[in-house]
Amino acid sequence: MGFRWFTRANALEIGGLTGFAVNLDDGRVQVVAEGSRENCHRLLEWLRSGDTPGRVDGVTEIWGTPRGGYEDFAIR
Repeated sequence: MGFRWFTRANALEIGGLTGFAVNLDDGRVQVVAEGSRENCHRLLEWLRSGDTPGRVDGVTEIWGTPRGGYEDFAIR
């Protein structure tokens, strides 16, 4: 099981989040999450915790207006 799978599992456990996790060509993983600010912060805390699979060198967060259109939290 990989990083994207665990990210999705964590987002589903937190609840109330939609979006996706996708591998980028340069080896990074992009995570887009929409939901309450509190739940997004909980996902960010997990991503920064060191309790994730694999190696996380850094997390960049960008906050914006939710775009919608996500039915659930998916792996792409």
